[in-house]
Amino acid sequence: MRIVTTIAGSDSGGGAGIQADLKTFQELDVFGTSVITALTAQNTLGVSGVLPIEVSFIEKQVLALLEDFPLSAIKTGMLFSSKIIQVIASQIKDLEIPLIVDPVMIAKGGENLLQQEAIEALRIYLLPLATVLTPNIPEAEVLTGKKIESIADIKHAAETLIRLGVQCVVIKGGHLVDEKYATDYVFFNNGRTFSMQAKRINTKNTHGTGCTFSAALTAFIAQGLPLEQAIIEAKKFIQMAITHDLNIGNGHGPTNHFAYRKNMEISEVTVLEA
Repeated sequence: MRIVTTIAGSDSGGGAGIQADLKTFQELDVFGTSVITALTAQNTLGVSGVLPIEVSFIEKQVLALLEDFPLSAIKTGMLFSSKIIQVIASQIKDLEIPLIVDPVMIAKGGENLLQQEAIEALRIYLLPLATVLTPNIPEAEVLTGKKIESIADIKHAAETLIRLGVQCVVIKGGHLVDEKYATDYVFFNNGRTFSMQAKRINTKNTHGTGCTFSAALTAFIAQGLPLEQAIIEAKKFIQMAITHDLNIGNGHGPTNHFAYRKNMEISEVTVLEA
């Protein structure tokens, strides 16, 4: 049994964060463990409160996992503060375990989930450790300090992030203006690039898409899939989850974590070579 962990915040509404990650792990046959960095009071309408966990207790959670479980992959999500980022980085920097970094910054309702002072800490301490970084367009803009409005801008942003030490960058293009397709762009530090194109779904139920995609990627990497194949399968997982949404709640509802298993024979993702 492959064992993975997610280091992230708790979503009381169940659509994102720790809850979404563990659901995804379960669906993909890996055993999920967790380190909770913050509690949030939220539902599909938004976040009404954030309570960060004491840094020393976050450290205890990580140590408890490392002393007992042979982890096959680690994923980070909402890390909230510079101090949390630094303590996480210090504990995992010498581990030869794939690290998937989802740079969670803003909730669907617009609430900040990463303090401004933590952005530089993310660049300095965590990104150099990342096997894969999975920002959306706004997150990539914050991390690079550059506006992204075109494919050329995406390429330049990826190059900037790879220079920080990231081995692979997946820049999710859902925020780009394209009425027909949502395209994600993948860049490796060896120069290899490709993109993944999927039909854009007209739905408001996209809460937790970033968490779910990166959790699926974590699970596939833990299972031993080659990195490129793991990225493509994770894209299929989230595309299915968006396509067959659950229509839960009165705001931005969650995706459907069951959909990939129930529709595995259907591929709605096209891989395009650079």
